Amino acid sequence: MAAAAAAAAAGSDVLVVRLPSPSAEDPLHHDKKKLLEARKLSCIFQVPISSSPADACKLLDQMIHAARASHMDELELYFAGDDDYGPFSARNELESLNLLLKTINTLLVAANDGAKGVLQLLVDEILVRLTSVGLTDKHQMALQTENHETEDSLLKWGEQHGVKSKLQIAFFEGAGRGMLASEDIGVGDIALEIPESLIISEELLCQSDMFIALKDVNSITTETMLLLWSMRERHNPSSKFKMFFETLLSNFNTGLSFGIDALAALEGTLLFDELMQARQHLRQQYDELFPMLSTKFPEIFKQDIFSWDNFLWACELWYSNSMMVVLSSGKLTTCLIPVAGLMNHSVTPHILNYGRVDQATKSLKFPLSRPCEAGAQCFLSYGKHPGSHLITFYGFLPREDNPYDVIPLDLDTSVHEEDETAQSVSTSVTTHMVRGTWLCRSQGPPTYGLPPPLLSHLRAALNCEHSESMPEADIKENDRMVLETLVSIFTPMLEGLGEPDDYNRESASWDIMLALDYKDLQRRIITSIVTSCGSGLAMLDP
Repeated sequence: MAAAAAAAAAGSDVLVVRLPSPSAEDPLHHDKKKLLEARKLSCIFQVPISSSPADACKLLDQMIHAARASHMDELELYFAGDDDYGPFSARNELESLNLLLKTINTLLVAANDGAKGVLQLLVDEILVRLTSVGLTDKHQMALQTENHETEDSLLKWGEQHGVKSKLQIAFFEGAGRGMLASEDIGVGDIALEIPESLIISEELLCQSDMFIALKDVNSITTETMLLLWSMRERHNPSSKFKMFFETLLSNFNTGLSFGIDALAALEGTLLFDELMQARQHLRQQYDELFPMLSTKFPEIFKQDIFSWDNFLWACELWYSNSMMVVLSSGKLTTCLIPVAGLMNHSVTPHILNYGRVDQATKSLKFPLSRPCEAGAQCFLSYGKHPGSHLITFYGFLPREDNPYDVIPLDLDTSVHEEDETAQSVSTSVTTHMVRGTWLCRSQGPPTYGLPPPLLSHLRAALNCEHSESMPEADIKENDRMVLETLVSIFTPMLEGLGEPDDYNRESASWDIMLALDYKDLQRRIITSIVTSCGSGLAMLDP
């Protein structure tokens, strides 16, 4: 970075742009390095200051390819084909483009007049591409006209306690509350800033009499203490956070509150098992605490407040609204962030990185990774989660295609797999999975829209691996064996889901609607696998 800035300042005809190489501490370091080498991608680029706009954009494309590879996660490495240069996901694209924007802007500050032209051109093009990340979303939520005096009171309360916001609260069809931009907000701008003093964390808990009572209780975790603290604080008329608790929903409608009919609709799916295990765990946790705590500390744990229903409400509150934050003390902890918790999740979020309190201002800042126009809903990333997790703990299913919606496969991974030519992900993979093949850009051989590591595993298991000297007819026959095996795996799975339910969805309850939507998604994913295999088999016909 310094060398590039020095070159620009000295009047060199060439700028050197250096992107950080994958960190040696990154668990995926080997795979990313292998991918960069296989695709002949460098992290060092020479940019002639006399570059035409077309040539500069070509160089930018190469920089983006390298940045994407460096920012890939395990899932993206697993599904990426050997000739797939991305984009791989909105998260990956936003991370990559923001890294480039930061790098080029740093050079621009130290550049001389001769170099500023091409650097500014690169910055402008990066901003155009950042703007385009969310343009493919066809599922914008419609605004609803509702009385939100209570929510506005929360925002005013926050501002009185130091909250700074370029957002306002609104209601959206199908999503309830959310936040929209009250003005145009650019990349890097702070949409929301919350003082650390308003963050609800274990540091607040430690100041209460409840902590003194609970600290000697065996095996109780800090997270559980926070649940109990919030149950009591919700009913505390003199609480500093009275306004915050008053504006919380009385029902969070997550998967943990699914009724019997919704659970019945999910029977046979992984989500059904996840929900049943989660509910059983929470009930067991509650029974271990009560009535024991109410008997031992009756003044603190009053029975009418610490009921099962209130405990479940507190669990759903923390699951659906909490964030992991590094406080100014340096401690990473689970927190509730008043006002910020109103932002909705999107697969293509505006706000991606927000997890550390600023040491200088002692506040938590929410900067934008892509621009948000005035009047548009401003989305936050809740993390890299599949739909089953989002339903269980947040109570919704994304409207957009979610790259993290995968179906894990229970395959025998004892087969010895070695493929030195693999260019996408380490062959030491022990867990295999599939997702909707519509997310794959290549539907033909050799992958047919399916994940390369899965195909490599099946070829090894069926003893039909490819070799460079293998005749084309043998390659086709081996591919046929693999595709027919996949059809034999997924056809029964599809049949097990049954035909689409004939519920009248307009009159169905919220939980049944969510259950049916999830089952439809599973059906759609598995259908895409079977269809892709069928198309591949048709290609192999003589």
